[in-house]
Amino acid sequence: MAKRHMGKKKKASILAINPDNPQERLIRRAKEILDQGGIIAYPTDTFYGIGCDLYNKRGIQTIYRLKNRPLTKPFSIVIHSLREINRYAIVSNYAYKTMRRLLPGPYTFILRGSRLVPKIMLTKRKTVGIRIPNNKICLKLAEMLGRPIISTSAGYEDPQAIQDAYGHYLDIIIDGGILDQNPSSVISLINNEPEVIREGKGDVSNFI
Repeated sequence: MAKRHMGKKKKASILAINPDNPQERLIRRAKEILDQGGIIAYPTDTFYGIGCDLYNKRGIQTIYRLKNRPLTKPFSIVIHSLREINRYAIVSNYAYKTMRRLLPGPYTFILRGSRLVPKIMLTKRKTVGIRIPNNKICLKLAEMLGRPIISTSAGYEDPQAIQDAYGHYLDIIIDGGILDQNPSSVISLINNEPEVIREGKGDVSNFI
């Protein structure tokens, strides 16, 4: 059973999953941990993320404390495809066409959040950061879960370092190989006026 608080426990195990052809039975193991309220580390196309189910309020609060992050700075969420985006954000035709051109990829798009996004994950302006990373493991996991996954950087490029730093507070660490850490480019699409908030791995030349 997944732990749901900050109390120390046995270090999380490392679960190796093939990044090119993720094994469904292993993805299902990670999905079941998220269903139980667990917190995991998982690979993306920019860094290893720490996350939980979008609707796991206690898990989200734990991650805020784990990262020493103020509640005024919500985390991004990972969804598995553009088909899901209208459920969690208000998307104009311009925003949809822009994201369809660049996703999956190393971008975080800022949009107005829908009513399905918990308040704890919205900024004061009611916006949410949405990611569709170009990583088969996390996309398959989000698809199997059927709900978005919280995304914040673990700050380490390999699973062993994550286990050493956060292992007592996680329920599982998915090993998808060594990742070259490079944050996503963050682009606001509010009011169809693109604004580059952070230049990262994704090319932002079309927005400057």
